[in-house]
Amino acid sequence: MTILRDAEADLSRFRVRVLVAALLVLLCFSLIAARAVFLQVVRHDDLKAQAESNRTAVLPIVPHRGLILDRNGIALATNYSAYTLEITPSRVKDVDAMIEELSQVIDIQVRDKRRFKRLKEESRNFDSLPIRTRLTDREVARFTAQRYRFPGIDIKARLFRQYPYGETASHVVGYIGRINVAEKTQMENWPEEDQANYRGTDYMGKLGIEQSFEQHLHGQTGFDQIETSAGGRAVRTLARTPATPGNTVILTLDIKLQKLVEDMFGDRRGALVALDPRNGEVLAFVSKPTFDPNLFVDGIDVENWKMLNESIDKPLLNRALRGTYPPGSTYKPFMGLAALASGKRTAQTAVNDTGYWMFGNHRFRSHGDTGLGPVDLYRSIVKSSNVYYYSLANELGVDAIHDFMKPFSFGQITGIDLKGEVKGVLPSQSWKRQAYKKPELQRWYAGETISLGIGQGYNSFTMLQLAQATAILANRGVRHQPHLGLATEDAVNRERQPIPQPPPQDLNLNQQHMEAVVKAMVGVTLEGTSTRVFAGAAYTSAGKTGTAQAVTIGQKDKYDVRKLEEHKRDHSLYVAFAPADKPQVAIAIVVENAGFGAAHAAPIARRVFDYVLLDQYPNEDDLLAVQKGLAAAPVGIPRKASEVPWVRKDAPTSEAMTGVVPTAAQR
Repeated sequence: MTILRDAEADLSRFRVRVLVAALLVLLCFSLIAARAVFLQVVRHDDLKAQAESNRTAVLPIVPHRGLILDRNGIALATNYSAYTLEITPSRVKDVDAMIEELSQVIDIQVRDKRRFKRLKEESRNFDSLPIRTRLTDREVARFTAQRYRFPGIDIKARLFRQYPYGETASHVVGYIGRINVAEKTQMENWPEEDQANYRGTDYMGKLGIEQSFEQHLHGQTGFDQIETSAGGRAVRTLARTPATPGNTVILTLDIKLQKLVEDMFGDRRGALVALDPRNGEVLAFVSKPTFDPNLFVDGIDVENWKMLNESIDKPLLNRALRGTYPPGSTYKPFMGLAALASGKRTAQTAVNDTGYWMFGNHRFRSHGDTGLGPVDLYRSIVKSSNVYYYSLANELGVDAIHDFMKPFSFGQITGIDLKGEVKGVLPSQSWKRQAYKKPELQRWYAGETISLGIGQGYNSFTMLQLAQATAILANRGVRHQPHLGLATEDAVNRERQPIPQPPPQDLNLNQQHMEAVVKAMVGVTLEGTSTRVFAGAAYTSAGKTGTAQAVTIGQKDKYDVRKLEEHKRDHSLYVAFAPADKPQVAIAIVVENAGFGAAHAAPIARRVFDYVLLDQYPNEDDLLAVQKGLAAAPVGIPRKASEVPWVRKDAPTSEAMTGVVPTAAQR
């Protein structure tokens, strides 16, 4: 039986199959076309960048750090180039074994290994870390010849920071150090532009001007776009954006004056701040003892860190900025001004100084327990009467004293361009309530006010605050913000820009009251406690000596320096400005545990004034006498300050450091 097929049905089924197949093919080609459009059009830029990144690498170019100069163009922080031997831990299987093998080729000390271990703990595994710095040419040649033995270890040429004058002005200049983990974490919150500027940078300012002016000194990071092979080797440089060196920062500091003051302190501890009251410029900012900032550049070793950190003299403490002291009798001129401003007393009001002052059953002694008889404002400052100011403090009260002293910057942040300034303590009833947790300690007792009048009690200020208050008094009530930054100089075009400062503020004090206090301070140098120190001076200065307790001595106990340990003896203080009628310099100084202010602090102030006003520099015998606390007026014939060489024999020049001849401004 023959089966007849339906040709029409077969043809219809065939057409359906062809149509389905055609649609399927069309769909596949559409998907391919869509994918091609997506890859070549939509993701063109992204994929091109990825392809380019496989072919190229972008390497940061770290900028040269800017110089730091004093007001006369003397370089206080410079750079020099040297070779460094560095290890990338991620590229080394056994780092310790590799270091031991490397020690057979390059001299690697135990301190180098300890420093590397610390850096490794603080850094990422793929960071390049120094195991030895400042390689000699012979060491470089020796390693290069055996380079094949040490994968993951390279020699790099880097710029190193150098502080030519070592310990001089170290607290002001500060130092740079390697960026640690905590700082890297903080940098992650920076704007992307700022983060990019620190790619490839291993160091940043840690203290002083290096820290405060980091953004000026760092410069702008550049980039090299490198073509690489499949194995990651550099083939050629495709493009370069050069780095812009950091700006030079010019300070108000006079480094020769700074060095003179540090030399006059000798081995004694203390602080000195000298300001120009006309504009707030800091001429000297001394903290003794000092330290060598060069120790920190490559990472300080354990021995030196222990020596600095555990020393009883606390060389790392910036005493001018962070050390707080009772002002002692240097507070009396300001208390006298408060008496006149409040109307509690006139300049002629006399108080009978019997050698002590009674408050209830408590006896507040005067120095030497000897009465001065009737004393008015002038005599109370010239002869430094305690009784006059005991009674005055009681009349004013703690809050009135606080409110008057606050605008003078006592117990306040002055706003100087250094980080880490402390407030100290300008006491008030409100302050005590916040300072103590126990209710019985929060109450202010009237008897606590009495000792505030002579600069004791809870009073605790920095020498910066005391110098600022003295400068305001010298400037007859006009306050300038103290500052160390004078100007910046562009590293490329050498254009100098002054660093802007806030406008001066007039405290609107009564000028007659101020002249009465200034007259009394002039009397201190003419017939008072610092007469011998300023004998024969070619100018008239105004000052006030002070002796402040380092530890409390009971009212019934007698102060005997021979029975006290050295660090428990009284501090020697002095505040002054000169010339008295048109001041050019105001100063505050403390010599710790040295005793009477006229014997130790005032002689240093005299020679600072002679330097600034007369261009005089003490001779060697006079300098030695000041160091030992045996000087009053200058001994012998002083040298001409401008002719005294300031360059240390072991201090490299800026040309040697940077390879660039300084500009006339830098010289």
